[in-house]
Amino acid sequence: MKLTALVYLDPALRDSAQSQAHRLGVPCVHAGAVSSGEPRALQRFLTEQYDDASGALVLVLAPTGLALHALGMGYGVSIRADFHGPKIRYRRQQGGGRGQMIAKAVGIRRGVYPLVLDATAGLGADAFVLASLGCHVILLERVPVVHALLKDGLAQARRFGAAHDPDLLKVLDRMSLLEADALDYLSDHSYRQRPDVIYLDPMFPVRTKRALVKKEMRVFHALVGLDRDAAELLPAALSCARYRVVVKRPRIAPALSGPPPGHVLKGKRSRYDLYPLEKLPDGLHAG
Repeated sequence: MKLTALVYLDPALRDSAQSQAHRLGVPCVHAGAVSSGEPRALQRFLTEQYDDASGALVLVLAPTGLALHALGMGYGVSIRADFHGPKIRYRRQQGGGRGQMIAKAVGIRRGVYPLVLDATAGLGADAFVLASLGCHVILLERVPVVHALLKDGLAQARRFGAAHDPDLLKVLDRMSLLEADALDYLSDHSYRQRPDVIYLDPMFPVRTKRALVKKEMRVFHALVGLDRDAAELLPAALSCARYRVVVKRPRIAPALSGPPPGHVLKGKRSRYDLYPLEKLPDGLHAG
């Protein structure tokens, strides 16, 4: 599946929509009367617009932000980068703090907040958790559509934070987004500061038919594809990180090819393979 078009719902968004569509190399379409974004009306409009609806991916730009819609998979299949909605806000406020497994994997503890390079950012959920715990996080995303979703999600969250949630702005200030291929970035030694920790979460095959590895995840896999260069990422990361590399994997998946992890943290559905290089020092604050 590939991106078919960018549809905007409000005439006031035309310039932004045309700019993004040009950058992504797809047609820009105004949805006309479907200005409310009501899901069924929007889905009907999108389906009528495209002949091969079962294989179409369409970006929809609304006043509430940018979302990726997959046609032919039923109503409500849309993907966005969300950094301020109720679920992510609950995770930030009630998610367990430094006791979370991802925090232990990266090495967060009192007085220790590493600079983390999330080399496979995806929709940014893990990067946001790390930033909410006090780390500065550099997000790399090489897929232009996903980068666009991330950029918009951060912008929408910043608007929400300015109006309703000052603490959210502090988290967002610790997140920096770059459109870059991880291997290219890691091989370029001109970057100003080596990350303390490099975090890898390469895409892996969907092996289950459970509802969402669900529809949303199947769409994301179809758009992004597998990380065919995942095996190359580990040695590149090991040569770049200062203190450790962390690889997130499905619980039963094999480790990435290369040296075995020095330590493994296992959860119910996933695990973290840790490759320590040096001990994280006390009093480590990124940036």
